[in-house]
Amino acid sequence: MKFHSFSTDSIYFKSINTIMLLLPALFFGLMMSSCKDNTEAEVKTEKPNIIYILADDLGYGELGTYGQEKIETPHIDALAKNGMLFTQHYTGAPVCAPARYMLMTGKHSGHAYIRGNDEWNERGNVWNYKAVVLDSTLEGQRPIPSSTVLFPKLLKENGYTTGMVGKWGLGAPHTDAIPTKMGFDFFYGYNCQRQAHTYYPVHLYKNENRVHLNNDTIPPSKKLAEGADPNDPSNYKDYNLNDYTPDLMFDEMLGFISENKENPFFFYWATPIPHNPIQAPQKWVDYYKEKFGKEEPYLGEIGYYPHQNPRAGYAAMISYLDENVGKLVEHLKKNGLYENTIIMFTSDNGVTYSGGTDGEFFDSSGIFGEEYGRGKGFVYEGGIRVPMIASWPNHIKPGSTTNHISAQYDLMATLLDLNNIENPDKTDGISFLPTLLGQENQSEHDFLFWEYPEYGGQVAIRIGDWKVIRQNLKNPKKEPTLELYDLSIDPEELNNIAHQHPEIIEKAANIFKDEHVDAEIERFRIPLIEDGLLSDVQD
Repeated sequence: MKFHSFSTDSIYFKSINTIMLLLPALFFGLMMSSCKDNTEAEVKTEKPNIIYILADDLGYGELGTYGQEKIETPHIDALAKNGMLFTQHYTGAPVCAPARYMLMTGKHSGHAYIRGNDEWNERGNVWNYKAVVLDSTLEGQRPIPSSTVLFPKLLKENGYTTGMVGKWGLGAPHTDAIPTKMGFDFFYGYNCQRQAHTYYPVHLYKNENRVHLNNDTIPPSKKLAEGADPNDPSNYKDYNLNDYTPDLMFDEMLGFISENKENPFFFYWATPIPHNPIQAPQKWVDYYKEKFGKEEPYLGEIGYYPHQNPRAGYAAMISYLDENVGKLVEHLKKNGLYENTIIMFTSDNGVTYSGGTDGEFFDSSGIFGEEYGRGKGFVYEGGIRVPMIASWPNHIKPGSTTNHISAQYDLMATLLDLNNIENPDKTDGISFLPTLLGQENQSEHDFLFWEYPEYGGQVAIRIGDWKVIRQNLKNPKKEPTLELYDLSIDPEELNNIAHQHPEIIEKAANIFKDEHVDAEIERFRIPLIEDGLLSDVQD
């Protein structure tokens, strides 16, 4: 065999030599490119999309996965099947505005600026629906301070695009406490929770501006015309108009997700459903009319609009919401977002008692009770224990259930923990991320705390399975109560054993003393409970 010889001056040798010299650089470049691609993938994985769905006045027992037998919620139930169901999750307050404030700030009601609903009455006739339509300065609730740190702002500062549809309730138009000035890139919905007392209003807000709808001005308290036949469907036409706001808000949400799918986003779907009034798409009303049969019309005796088939209408609202949850999941899957999206579903407080709802018929609070005094507006379990479902494919174990005791003011700590964001403010929440991920390093609350100045003035403190309740703290006609329940054996809170455990009462007294800060707003103040009053247990 003949071998060819090459001199070091030959073109071939020089080419080979050049290539050999370049190989390490080429290899390093390829390696760095690969690392860069992997790093970018890791960054995307580290920042999952987050969708938080907050229903309005949805009871603990109104979902199939929580035992509901009359109202059908297959899509929300599927979230639980594919994720985790919480059995001991709580709102921060038993009504709208304070619950939303505590959710957004991570503070319990002993430290909160907003501790009850405050319609900012000193502006004028704020409850006159037509007056508010004509004068936007009468709209909205008392604004939270512009310096308030809401967690969406922190997420936004750390790479998230933030959006919201639904009900705000934390600051009126023309103030610095509107969503787009408090950390949201996008908002569409009701600025004012009073305006949300109709699903067919004359306007909503898109970012900072009113968007006028194709609806008439029908005040939320309007009754049937005098002498009108309540069994004639045509007499209810004023209560079912053209632009149904849940439809509009849902479409805006899907639009936001489609426009921002290339980057991590946080979306807050604060749906007004199933808060009164009872207004639902006719197809769902007809479905439940057939299922439930004939029923007595609701004529508006205890607020909101009349409805010919109130039970069917109420169930229809919840199934309509459930249907849209299913559509949302499909939209995420279609856009390749589902696998990297955390979805949480919960409610702002317990079930209501007004407007034609029938919680007892639906067993809306499960074992906790639905009658007035046990649900919305009260610190018994039916008013503050809420459903909570979390889904995140390949991270949260499908079909799992947790008894971890948690509150909505934990959400801020959880989402900041998820993204390794330091909280610049002192808050009261504890991250439940370890619970979501099935880890064993979950911290526990020493107590949960509720201070609620409305409905007579109430305080509740949960310490493990013990729960102390005080009522009538601002009611001059009634003596303050002193109640203690062992939720492990008495979750319905029927057997008051305060006299048997003075040591627990004393412990609660000390927690109140340490955690209570006098409210900045006078109407939210509960008369100072003197030292020893909580422990004033007589034999």
